[in-house]
Amino acid sequence: MEWQTYELEHEDEFEIFNHEESNPLEGKGYTIKQSDVNTVVVVVNRCIQKYLHLFSSSSVDAGDQVAAVHIVSSESVAGSLRVGLEGTKVVIGLPDSFSIGPLWKLVGKAGHPFRNQWLYEHINYEQDDFEYENKFANTLREIEDIPRQHPIYIWYGNNADEQTCLRFLLFFLRDKTNDIFLMNSTELYKRYIMPEVRGQKISHTGHIEPKDLRLLFEKGRKVPPISEQEWMQLQEEWSSLAQTKEVLRLWIDGEIKGVKENHFDPLIINTIEMLHRKQEKSGFIKAGMVIGEILSGTTEFINAFFLEYRIRHLIYSGLLELKGIPKSMRHYSVKLR
Repeated sequence: MEWQTYELEHEDEFEIFNHEESNPLEGKGYTIKQSDVNTVVVVVNRCIQKYLHLFSSSSVDAGDQVAAVHIVSSESVAGSLRVGLEGTKVVIGLPDSFSIGPLWKLVGKAGHPFRNQWLYEHINYEQDDFEYENKFANTLREIEDIPRQHPIYIWYGNNADEQTCLRFLLFFLRDKTNDIFLMNSTELYKRYIMPEVRGQKISHTGHIEPKDLRLLFEKGRKVPPISEQEWMQLQEEWSSLAQTKEVLRLWIDGEIKGVKENHFDPLIINTIEMLHRKQEKSGFIKAGMVIGEILSGTTEFINAFFLEYRIRHLIYSGLLELKGIPKSMRHYSVKLR
């Protein structure tokens, strides 16, 4: 099958366009800017959401065949849930990390560009331009399209990333009439698994094995849905968060608290000093090794990409020396000056 190109006089024609009733262009080639391609992608995705029900049943809109919809704050955790849970289910993972980046007016037209621009300028997600924002928008469309008869289970742990996402989701779902169940993986793990695994502290759903997630769901699904009072309280907390412009949040004493952007800088420097002491001669250390050492030494959830951003900042500030090209944490090494 060969590629064919058609020309539309106006964007409104896209919704009624039928290639079988039109003649393809001949003898023309086009170079399209990436930003223009993204504009087309956005329009196509909106049309897919608008007209999908006319052609087929989506994964969420599958009638009574779907027992429940599970929402988590990361795509990797969504994968673990798909493996661990039995039966017909839909698992939606938000492609974002809510512990980092500004939340200012995120549920609104002004907030998305503000957050996207900050992430684009500071966080190296190793994705193509516009990939993050398109995936995020499509995930919200999928959540928006959840039929009202399906119960919704929101999974989260005691960390700033998932706790912030929980409040965002409850605000986003504020007009839904579905029963919504809160699955606090940290508390469920303490209750049903921790007595058998002494000393193992779990603060993030992503730290839990798929088989254990299945057990936690079997035990935790018996709780009643969120009350209107609790729902309103968490929505109000989101509204407060959405007025802030901090770019780093931690879970401290049972609350989401914004901290200074350089909060982890001393930890990064101390970790590099410690790794230097283990060397016969202080040399360059892979940025990924520094980050791995930090993450392995704490039960607190810390975003690895934020740590990589702060390492680059310390390089630009003259505190660290660079070897390589800092296009990802795998591609460069650092040492103290």
